[in-house]
Amino acid sequence: MEYKKWEPKYREILKDFNFSIKNDERSAQILDSLLQKKQDTSLLEKLIYGKNVVVFGAGSSLEKSITKHKEKINGTVKIAADGATTALLENNIFPDVIITDLDGRIPDQIKANSNGAVVIIHAHGDNIDKIKKYVPKFKGIILGTTQTDPEPYDKIYNFGGFTDGDRAVFLADHFQAQKINLIGFDFNGEIGKYSFSENRDRNLKLKKLKWCKHLIEMLNKNGISVHSFE
Repeated sequence: MEYKKWEPKYREILKDFNFSIKNDERSAQILDSLLQKKQDTSLLEKLIYGKNVVVFGAGSSLEKSITKHKEKINGTVKIAADGATTALLENNIFPDVIITDLDGRIPDQIKANSNGAVVIIHAHGDNIDKIKKYVPKFKGIILGTTQTDPEPYDKIYNFGGFTDGDRAVFLADHFQAQKINLIGFDFNGEIGKYSFSENRDRNLKLKKLKWCKHLIEMLNKNGISVHSFE
């Protein structure tokens, strides 16, 4: 999704959460400065275009769903939303792409990155310290994203989306996946252990999940094929 189409929804999110656009922009500036070079998105297009994609959220059903669908997962393009990376590695599955704002278990994401996973690190106003600490530790292919206007930055993109989960779906849509399947996306009020949210505001997390659901439903209404994995 191009930024001009994403911006109205982004403005709604800023207002709803009382977030600061200046903090988002500051985070993006720092991430941009830490990235070694701007990666060509053709590698993502080659990986995703026309493919059957599975996006793994960090919901409470994630473990059981991976076990249930493990054979079907083989041969798909696997995109992990942050903490879901850990669940995949525990099941000896390496993701092809990781979408992260660095809330998950970073050593697992670094391990997957060193084994070929493309890591897409997101900058927002609340993760500046994590960006400074962890971005230099990734040695594989990494890209940067922002939720604000990417135009002022040299190495930053915006494919749309807000939470790690729906940003992963927006990424698959942006690069025209043939089919987008969801695993571990739960909107029933439960927070899965792979969200690693023990020390965070539960109400804020649930509010973000509502936005995640809303944004995925928005894509479906626009004719994008997004389904729970069956």
